[in-house]
Amino acid sequence: MSRATSPSSGKPYGLARVCHAWRVARSTVYWQRARAALPPEQRPVPRKRGPRTALTDAQLTERIRDLLTTTGFHGEGHRKVWARLRFQGVRTSRARVLRLMRLAHLLGPQRVGRPHGPRAHDGTIITERPDGMWGTDMTTTWTTEEGPACIFLAVDHCTAECVGLHASARGTRCEALEPIRQAISASFGRYDVGVATGLAIRHDHGSVYRSATFQDELAFLGIASSPAYVREPEGNGCAERFVRTLKENLLWVESFATIADLQAALTAFKRRYNEEWLIERHGFRSPAQVRADLATPPARAA
Repeated sequence: MSRATSPSSGKPYGLARVCHAWRVARSTVYWQRARAALPPEQRPVPRKRGPRTALTDAQLTERIRDLLTTTGFHGEGHRKVWARLRFQGVRTSRARVLRLMRLAHLLGPQRVGRPHGPRAHDGTIITERPDGMWGTDMTTTWTTEEGPACIFLAVDHCTAECVGLHASARGTRCEALEPIRQAISASFGRYDVGVATGLAIRHDHGSVYRSATFQDELAFLGIASSPAYVREPEGNGCAERFVRTLKENLLWVESFATIADLQAALTAFKRRYNEEWLIERHGFRSPAQVRADLATPPARAA
């Protein structure tokens, strides 16, 4: 094409003009010509440019498989896998981890959400300091001897820390208060009138949370009620995300004979989650690390 003659000027188009029109680098054309001139057995095999990495794709894929097997959590995506590899001294890019996990079918299935209006995403639900807002929610599971069980939880919106976790046979308004009571006693040291002034509770529009018993208890403690928008679970996203983590790593992988067994497993999971689960928005630190770092006053310059 570069040697073809232009009908208007009567001159050849030239390689530079043709490459510009086709958006191809001239170096690529020269490389293809040189490669075609070589015998087939001497032609170099194309590979990614740049320095060679310490681990091949196959070796890194095996490291990723081993990490997913030994981490103790389910449903972790490529970002947390990349962070855990860095903690182990394996330096690579997130794009490469994503590519290898996709090729090895190690990524979890994703559902495409529906479009939302601007009201659902104006502002943020993340607070700057711990104990500014807690999200609460309920999920259910099954015990082999006592039947269905309800699980109530409370999650701090700043640290993503599970501050309360409770299992019961019935999902009543009194049971819904139990994780709040656990969190108040642990975070404020006592359970008294106005002890949690300045704290807000984010909840959905379930009957247990809208009940007079639940709302009166919040008012007694000085807690502001902060209901999410109707049919917008993103407004209670911190609690909803913890529910997913709880299901993927405990409720869907283990069975429980009684509610007492379930409560013991929830207590152990709460401790392990707070100490080992990595939060990307906090630089892949655990919720316990984030709370400890925020509680430590910054060092003063000399």
